[in-house]
Amino acid sequence: MEQQAQTVSTPRVPGLEAVVSVGEWLVTLLIASIPLVNIIMLLIWAFSGNTKLSKANWAKATLIWLLIVGAFYFFVVVLILGGIGLLSRYGQ
Repeated sequence: MEQQAQTVSTPRVPGLEAVVSVGEWLVTLLIASIPLVNIIMLLIWAFSGNTKLSKANWAKATLIWLLIVGAFYFFVVVLILGGIGLLSRYGQ
C-alpha cells in the first residue's frame, strides 16, 4: 500500500497575515515597556486568536526570553544568597 503524506492545514484568518506597520510596532513596544501591563499584554498578544501572526510570534518569543532570563536571575540570586549564608555562618 502506498502511504500518502497528509498535510494539516490551519484555517487562515484574513488580515492576520498582514504586515505590522511601524506605527503599530511603536505602540506595541511602548505598551511592552510598562511594568506588569507588558506581561498581561504579551499573554494576550501571544495567545489570542485575533492578533497578527508576526506580532503573536514576537510576543511568544518575548515570553520565552522572559522565562529564560527570569530563571537565570533566580538561579543567580539563590547562589548569591547561599554564598552570603555560608560566609555569615562560617566566616566568623
